[in-house]
Amino acid sequence: MAERIVSFVMSGGVGSRLWPLSREDNPKQFHDLSGDGSMLVKTLKRLAARDEGETPIYLIASERHAERVRADLAAIDLAGGGAIFEPTGRNTAAAVAIAALQTIKAYGDGTVLVVPSDHEISTQRQFWETVENGVPAAVAGRMVVFGIRPTAPETGYGYIEAGAEGGGVSDVTRFVEKPDLKTAEGYLAAGNFFWNAGIFLFKASAMRAAFLKHQPDIWQKAEAAFQAQTSDLSGVYMPLDLYQDIPSNSIDYAIMERVDGIAMVPASFRWNDLGSWQSLLDVSPSDKDGNVIVGDVVAIDCENSYLRGEGRLLSAIGLKDVAIVSTSDATFVAPVSHSQNVKKIVEQLEKSGRLETKFTPAHGRVIANGAWRRRVQHWLMDETLPLWSTSGVDEQFGGFYEALGFDARPLAKPKRMRTMARQVYAFAVAKQRGWDGRADQLIDHGIRFMADKGRTERGGWVRTLNPDGSVLDPVEDAYDHACVLLALAHAHRSGNAEALVLATETFAFLDKHLEDERMTGFMESPDGEGVRRSNPHMHLLEAFLAWHAVTGDRAYLRRAARIIDLFRSHFFEVDSWTLGEFFDRDWHPAPGEKGQWTEPGHHFEWASLLVDFADKSGQKDLVAFGRKLYASAVANGLNRATGLAYGAVSRQGLPLDNISRSWPQTEAIKAAVALDGTGGPDLKPEIEARVGRLFRWHIDPAPQGLWIDQIDERGRSLAKEVPASIFYHLVTALTQYLDKTEDVAH
Repeated sequence: MAERIVSFVMSGGVGSRLWPLSREDNPKQFHDLSGDGSMLVKTLKRLAARDEGETPIYLIASERHAERVRADLAAIDLAGGGAIFEPTGRNTAAAVAIAALQTIKAYGDGTVLVVPSDHEISTQRQFWETVENGVPAAVAGRMVVFGIRPTAPETGYGYIEAGAEGGGVSDVTRFVEKPDLKTAEGYLAAGNFFWNAGIFLFKASAMRAAFLKHQPDIWQKAEAAFQAQTSDLSGVYMPLDLYQDIPSNSIDYAIMERVDGIAMVPASFRWNDLGSWQSLLDVSPSDKDGNVIVGDVVAIDCENSYLRGEGRLLSAIGLKDVAIVSTSDATFVAPVSHSQNVKKIVEQLEKSGRLETKFTPAHGRVIANGAWRRRVQHWLMDETLPLWSTSGVDEQFGGFYEALGFDARPLAKPKRMRTMARQVYAFAVAKQRGWDGRADQLIDHGIRFMADKGRTERGGWVRTLNPDGSVLDPVEDAYDHACVLLALAHAHRSGNAEALVLATETFAFLDKHLEDERMTGFMESPDGEGVRRSNPHMHLLEAFLAWHAVTGDRAYLRRAARIIDLFRSHFFEVDSWTLGEFFDRDWHPAPGEKGQWTEPGHHFEWASLLVDFADKSGQKDLVAFGRKLYASAVANGLNRATGLAYGAVSRQGLPLDNISRSWPQTEAIKAAVALDGTGGPDLKPEIEARVGRLFRWHIDPAPQGLWIDQIDERGRSLAKEVPASIFYHLVTALTQYLDKTEDVAH
């Protein structure tokens, strides 16, 4: 009876060597590169094609790609296997440990086959013949690898040096890294060196023993994550807090280079890892002149070239041995022999904050610009503003309610000054956008309450009021003053008679009592004690820009410039593209976790403000900073299961607050709107996707006119109430979206 082989497909890579086609949101394993299906689907079908013997098939993939994976798995019989989702990438050693753990759990022990998802193997029968040749060695407890006899001095592959051979299986003398050309030529001439196919066969118990001997930390932490897994119909999910603790290492370095007695089976199948445009030229159907032509391409007098057009017409004359790959937002051109080095381009793009490595261009995303307009317009103007302009207004004591319940009834909570100001701002912006409600009355109502109940003797504003309007916390907080100034700017634009006088007094208070005497920004409060934060400065920047927009007075722009100087010199970390939150008095990062704390929502918020300041000041280099903040937040700050921004992550991208609130999602919309058209990729599909996620998770599940403010890492609501402070974020982002897509409506 044939040995059961439990197969695992690893599908976690990005495939940057096939940029600009392969990108973070749609890596190469999901592409149909040779005209007969995606590489992942072909890999799964190959594993399912074993002639005899039980062969359960599992897929280890990124949570980020869960939706695409589910679609690809739907038509394939996995023989009792399924999907296992990694919340974050921890390299191949973690994936192999999970494969061994799953096999031991489901089968007691078993023979395990681990294969990559993105290799081209065109001969299924010979593939399985080769694997079966390795089974006796694996059953005997040896690790088995598979070698490809080289046909050229390839410098892009790792090699295996084979020793003594017996029964079709050779002893592995050593593994060697990707060589230079001269070394590769020596390997080819020697005859006993093979390309490493990256395919492994072993007993699960043997792999467990190898991990416990050589890498016990990886095994123990992988086991802890595995035991805490959750599952649903779509697959098994590892908990992020445990999985991210697994040391990141490749199976080659962690285990294979340390284990004795490894066996190698020479492969009898045709193999290509499709790791470069050269490799695609080698395996794809070509014309009589050796050219591979894909897409809308006109080629004249070209030879041995790879020409791929993914958008507009691509035309070429007189090319030889050249690769050209053109998408709607990027074009790559190189001699075919140099196409392996595209990774250098990708690294350069990422260093400069370009987003073309992360997002697939518009036509490949099939999301129409303005697709969410009608839903946004209706929710904002016909559902939300009517509700909050009535149920959200405290007609008895003045001002606005701090929060509503999900029955739309007000909650008797203290009223924060920042919330009162933000409600004034939201109604002013709604009026400017064409809302026909009672905006002027609401603006007057809010400002009257704030001015009558919330002023201090020095001309500042208190932090918090009791529900009845009496003072609860008299501290004059910089954050609150930023919100007040923003509200007064838009109230002034809307025609409120008091706004300008109140703003003038507030600016005077800011300069006298909150400005750092050393002229390095502003203190959190007049006493100047405690940790300093970048966040109040961001909101002051927002307010200064608003007053410049309303009045045209460059004095406000000069105020904004001083905040920008702080951003450049202290807030932004060049190496990690992250924005610090907490600092000491001299703007050094705070000690401990606070110094590592970054918030994706603030990355997005700063990105849009930097673009705004760049437009007004001419400091165009700030746009690149905005792109870097956006790229950093997208790369490291999103929950891959929901696509929503986490509350906070470390500078290294590890989640510190895994709750997704609604406001960071609105700031992601604003950032994408601001960055679109600034010289980077077309972000219109990204804008639509961000709006879609906001509605999918935060708005559509809530009663009419309300929202779910907190979503956990598995997509479940944690909200007990609806905070009014989020209204300002929603109104700002969604009105900017409506403005951005205005031309679609006509």
